[in-house]
Amino acid sequence: MVAEVKEPCCQDCQACSQQPWMVEIDAFIDELAGRGSLDGKLIAILHRAQEIVGYLPAEVQAHVARRLSIPPAKVYGVVTFYSFFTMIPKGSYVVNVCMGTACFVVGADAVLNEFKRLLGIEAGQTTPDGLFSLNALRCVGACGLAPVVVVNEKMYGKIASKDVAGIIESYKGGGSK
Repeated sequence: MVAEVKEPCCQDCQACSQQPWMVEIDAFIDELAGRGSLDGKLIAILHRAQEIVGYLPAEVQAHVARRLSIPPAKVYGVVTFYSFFTMIPKGSYVVNVCMGTACFVVGADAVLNEFKRLLGIEAGQTTPDGLFSLNALRCVGACGLAPVVVVNEKMYGKIASKDVAGIIESYKGGGSK
């Protein structure tokens, strides 16, 4: 059974209760509850919440904990344990540079360093304008295209550091060439 939200779910509940994300997350939780018990559904709910909000800030975690009648520490523990979840806002364009063995041996480190240099951020960070986030991944499973860069859902293969500026520029105007 889903607990009704009668008390504030977080310290700033007045503000978050007026957020569109709360309605969407609640609808998803209600849909799952309509199919049966919510036991074992925390990860699925967090995945959906992150899709909706873009990341999992404290107020989203507190709301999910309240709805599931579980301690906020349990939600926080799951969020911090699984690398897929993030508590940091991501940029509009998430740049993932594969650092797997096949990519690394053909220059992925130089590609990553060029992204760092041109974006002015380290892996795991987001540019101040919120446009780009940069990540170094273990493997994206496209070894034949090494080195590989994935921006949101678009994959770029056989990338050299000289290609990085062009990739960045293609997204700066809001496009995805």
